[in-house]
Amino acid sequence: MNPYTVEQKIVLEALQVSEKDGLTTKQVEERQAQYGPNKLQEKKKKTFFQKFLLQFKDVMIAILLVAAAVSFGIAIYEGEAKEFFEPCLILAIVIANAIIGVMQENKAEAALDALQKMSAPYARVKRNGKEEVVESSQIVPGDILLLEAGDFIPADARLLTSASLKSEESALTGESVASEKDATVLVADKVALGDRVNMLYSGCSVTYGRATAVVTATAMNTEMGKIANLLDNEVDTQTPLQTKLAQLGKYLGILALAACAVVFVIGIIDGIHIMEIFMTSVSLAVSAIPEGLPAIVTIVLAIGVQRMVKRNAIIKHLPAVETLGSASVICSDKTGTLTQNRMTLVQAYDDASGVTEDITDHNGTDIRHLLKLAALCCDGSVTFEGDKVTHLGDPTETSIVLAAHNNGMPKEQINTENKRVGELPFDSDRKLMTTIHDMDGKIIAITKGAFDVIADRCTAGDLDKAKELTEEMSERALRVLAVAIKELKEVPENPVSETLENDLTFVGLVGMIDPPRPEVRDAVKVCRRAGIRPVMITGDHVVTATAIAKDLGIFQEGDEAITGVELQAMPEEELDRRVEHIAVYARVSPEDKIRIVKAWQKKDRIVSMTGDGVNDAPALKAADIGCAMGITGTDVSKGAADIILTDDNFTTIVDAVEEGRGIYANIRKTVCFLLGTNIGEVLTVFTAMLIWGKSPLLSMQLLWINLVTDSLPAIALGMEPVEKDVMDRPPKPKNEGIFAHGLGLMVGMQGVMFAVLCLLGYHIGFSETGDVTSGRTMTFMILALVQVIHSYNMRSHNSLFKTGIFGNKNLNKADLLSIVLIALVLFVPPITMIFGMTQLPIHLYLISLALAFVPVVVTEILKAFHLMHY
Repeated sequence: MNPYTVEQKIVLEALQVSEKDGLTTKQVEERQAQYGPNKLQEKKKKTFFQKFLLQFKDVMIAILLVAAAVSFGIAIYEGEAKEFFEPCLILAIVIANAIIGVMQENKAEAALDALQKMSAPYARVKRNGKEEVVESSQIVPGDILLLEAGDFIPADARLLTSASLKSEESALTGESVASEKDATVLVADKVALGDRVNMLYSGCSVTYGRATAVVTATAMNTEMGKIANLLDNEVDTQTPLQTKLAQLGKYLGILALAACAVVFVIGIIDGIHIMEIFMTSVSLAVSAIPEGLPAIVTIVLAIGVQRMVKRNAIIKHLPAVETLGSASVICSDKTGTLTQNRMTLVQAYDDASGVTEDITDHNGTDIRHLLKLAALCCDGSVTFEGDKVTHLGDPTETSIVLAAHNNGMPKEQINTENKRVGELPFDSDRKLMTTIHDMDGKIIAITKGAFDVIADRCTAGDLDKAKELTEEMSERALRVLAVAIKELKEVPENPVSETLENDLTFVGLVGMIDPPRPEVRDAVKVCRRAGIRPVMITGDHVVTATAIAKDLGIFQEGDEAITGVELQAMPEEELDRRVEHIAVYARVSPEDKIRIVKAWQKKDRIVSMTGDGVNDAPALKAADIGCAMGITGTDVSKGAADIILTDDNFTTIVDAVEEGRGIYANIRKTVCFLLGTNIGEVLTVFTAMLIWGKSPLLSMQLLWINLVTDSLPAIALGMEPVEKDVMDRPPKPKNEGIFAHGLGLMVGMQGVMFAVLCLLGYHIGFSETGDVTSGRTMTFMILALVQVIHSYNMRSHNSLFKTGIFGNKNLNKADLLSIVLIALVLFVPPITMIFGMTQLPIHLYLISLALAFVPVVVTEILKAFHLMHY
């Protein structure tokens, strides 16, 4: 049976479900066991062993393994036991490196998987006779879906009821225009998918209207599931920063290979055994080429994103983290973001009687009639469990519904007594909502919306007095809605705004208060200090918006507030000229939001834009950082956004910008640390070969340093807490490179400093003992320890003693482990001998330690003169 070819009742009977009550808990559990989770089959993840093998795809590591194998073969041929140490040790170190690489990859993957789960869509269903919100993955065949504009459709479903319904199905049909849907139509068998007007399909979305539907297929049984194998084209994408660093790594790799080639040639000329110098050259290349840099940046980004979750911001795309650090304009909705979204109806005006009353639980007859009309024209609802009141739907509507309920008019009761027979759902272009009811034998259309929009469509009522009251309420920061009615001769078959929402009779006003969030005032101050311009964009009255903007510090002396009508009449050139002075935009449409974003972007500003409606998606995509509301936002807006604010709070955007700046600073620290140490290694070996014709480090020594001092401290640096003064700096310019503010010069200087210290140590060790092994031991100790100690220097551009030496617990653990592994090689005689080193006189150990601390002195001097910036 194809569900689109038969009546709804037949589909409901086949699925054994009641349209009124939905499935029972027992039925849901049975069907979840039968059908499994409502998810498309995911791309099979690589196993631990596959990831392990992929660690060896790097050409230089492959060459090193071949060299170790050759060395192993020579040892077997020569039959000397000591010859086995080096190839076995190299093999062990490379395997250890690979295991660490897999662990890092798993950590990043787990962090990103957790984020995906947090941003998973939800659906409204009817179960056990009650409305519930469940994860889309928990939907089963037979579930009754409750859908409205902006919702993603979680499964294939047969429509039961529909009102002005349209669905965007381009993912399945390729048709960009939304399809009109009708629950009452029956469709012939085997018609094209795009012609099944009584069906909704998984992966599509509702763009207009409302509907109830019964789920007919889930997961791989949906139309989307049937083509899922064609959609399995997921590729691992890199952020722009990672791409640049990968390119940089290739360029540095070429330079390192050239230096290694020179080292190899000089070694051959100086008579060093070909296998020894070959192994040293290849090991130097493996240690020096920063092939792991993009991977470590991924981990740093993933860790930072996890931190953002704790501050109520879910990052959907990693590139957004980079962009956040550059945000210089935050365009924010007012309701719920700058305010508490705890709408409370406080005042009402009835036009017929001229009565204005504060809202109580015992209002007069005229105001009660107005509340009844307003509540009928609402989709929101409230539920009660003991003293707990739960608001479902738009807070503006639920405040009206609650006021009516408190006056003895529960929503269910008045809906039953005044049956809804038609409607025109709210959309942000009309800024109106209309419902049609059978009221005492009369067909009455009730329209609610902004007063200035409704006033233009009214032909009866005291609109002058209503305008005065609207202004007065708005000045007290009340949000004002107008209610109007129109008596119809009959229920229109296809309601349209042009006829239904004109020639209205004005009924009255309702005013509600939504107090500003107290924490937003401080967040706005932080924005100003950080060079970020806050801008309010709202559908509310310009007077109300300006009053709240002044209270929060968004609107200051010299700023302007304009309406959507003024904005639409404004030429592009004028908007470009005035945009930096406009702090409040009132009564704007989603199209206006796009103009505002582009006007700021022409000024080379990075713009963050909030949105919650289905029509906000284009503006969210146009903005550099689209922020969707996690509580009130539609699924469509969440799908288009880069960030979801789980608490719908402006302060969370500012917190996310702060974290974004901190993450970017940590990436700069990590890059500087890794590249500085790698350049130091290359310069040490290269210069020593030029001067003395001998390598100051053997292959296994280089690989051990790479193993114990590179990855762990670098990742720990990426977990450095955000510095307190990060919001005292101006935003990062749009096209600023990662090596700006002298970071590239700092990397080079660090490399030179490390090389000079290591060469000095080698010279002292060799001069005092006449033994190359002693020189190598000192070089190893200095190079290993200098990297560990220098990781603390990299924590901040402020003095180490000001920030606190051991403030980063992760770095403390990483460096302690590194020091233990370094000491193991230096001070345990059998291991020291295996690594080609020797025990030194105590004074040489002290000299090595002193040289390793030199970078602390140098960087503290540079910091004192403000010459280090991350």
